[in-house]
Amino acid sequence: MVLQNATRFVARTSAKKAFSRGTQQTQRCLSSSPYANFEMAPPDPIVGLNETFQKDDFPQKVIVGVGSYRDGAGKPYVLPCVRKAEKILMESGLDMEYAGIAGDPKFVDLEALKFVYGADSTPLQENRIHGVQSLSGTGGLRVYGELMKRHGYSQIYVPNPTWGNHIPIFTNAGLEVKKYRYYDAENSDLDFDSMIKDIKDMPAGSIILLHACAHNPTGMDPTLEQWKEISETIKKQNLVPFFDCAYQGFASGDAVLDAAAVRMFVEDGHLISMVQSFSKNFGLYGQRVGALSVVGENEEEAKRVVSQMKMVVRPMYSNPPRHGSRLVTTILEDPALTQEFMEQCKGMADRIATMRSSLHNALTSAGSTKNWDHITKQIGMFAFSGLNKDQVMEMRSNHHVYCTADGRISMAGVTEGNVDYIAEAIHDVSK
Repeated sequence: MVLQNATRFVARTSAKKAFSRGTQQTQRCLSSSPYANFEMAPPDPIVGLNETFQKDDFPQKVIVGVGSYRDGAGKPYVLPCVRKAEKILMESGLDMEYAGIAGDPKFVDLEALKFVYGADSTPLQENRIHGVQSLSGTGGLRVYGELMKRHGYSQIYVPNPTWGNHIPIFTNAGLEVKKYRYYDAENSDLDFDSMIKDIKDMPAGSIILLHACAHNPTGMDPTLEQWKEISETIKKQNLVPFFDCAYQGFASGDAVLDAAAVRMFVEDGHLISMVQSFSKNFGLYGQRVGALSVVGENEEEAKRVVSQMKMVVRPMYSNPPRHGSRLVTTILEDPALTQEFMEQCKGMADRIATMRSSLHNALTSAGSTKNWDHITKQIGMFAFSGLNKDQVMEMRSNHHVYCTADGRISMAGVTEGNVDYIAEAIHDVSK
């Protein structure tokens, strides 16, 4: 009897201890955050650069990494025509209702597509070009990636190098990203022969991403003659050309010239797709205004593609914002405001071109004997300096001049007030 009682006591004690341990474990599980195992992500190469710059208290610090235009005093610039369009919209008493899934049809069909393809575009007049409003270029790229993945495409070829965000955008959309040669870093020039060779080696039916103008990050564009050969080669290989058009008008100061490659491909019979951004040329960075479009073999085909774009958009972000697209529409539907926009956009492009020459001359004045001609040969917002990562970090540490790790310099951040200082910093780390 004593033995039985002792056995029961031990059993009850063990059960209580087990229950206590289980209760403690449950409490730990319940009190532990579901995010406890989340690691801190690395800083974004550009946004993180700006954050580091903000923490630097050196009085002569300079940032030339962010892709946003600055005026001659290094300040953010709002185009006067945009201010006028804002005033018109404010006085119009417009509602704040949702846009449709495809956005504002007036913006897309009457303004954005006409702006890039040209009012006299044959497929546009035949109603074979259709599209949707997108969250600037980035959103349009993501929608396109998911659209093509859903319809049997598995890979996309991008130039090497390309805009840093292209690769994660398409990877996250489910596409395998492959690269084709584009830039000869040793000679700071377009590697055209290698580019053509790589295009010829692409499997038929592959998607190829092309920068319409002002290639980011190199600023080195093909000539029109080279674009013609690229077009012919892509057609022979039966590839699917997809244009990223982020700098129309901002690159050369001439919106028609900057759309020349796109229009050439369309005239050559390519059924291209394209994403447009209105961030740089209209200075609408925070408004996220863009368009994603397709040239169909016929009207019905183009409309079917857009219907599938809408199937991607609806669960992703439902519909785009309206204010920025209204600003662009207000400007482009008014001939006087359109002319003002063209002049002001050219003014931005001209200032950057002037700064290219100033930086080139300042490097020579600083004593550099290196060939910096590529700075003036390149076009658009960025100069691919040729500095390597170690030199970039040395320039950041010793001179407090901030550019991206690949040596890309935003010429929009170069002014008459800092160009000599930047040149001296570049010379010091590259001599």
